[in-house]
Amino acid sequence: MSRFKLHMQHHFNPLHVYCRLRDWGFSYGVARIVSGCYERLLYRLVLA
Repeated sequence: MSRFKLHMQHHFNPLHVYCRLRDWGFSYGVARIVSGCYERLLYRLVLA
């Protein structure tokens, strides 16, 4: 697998997105909902 794709998979991983949202001050619930929606709507279609 290419280094670029591995890099993208890491940075756009739903857990990584969740952690960044928490770092930016989002509450647990909001970050969980946003990262869950992101995973279902974008991540699985684009990078998986």
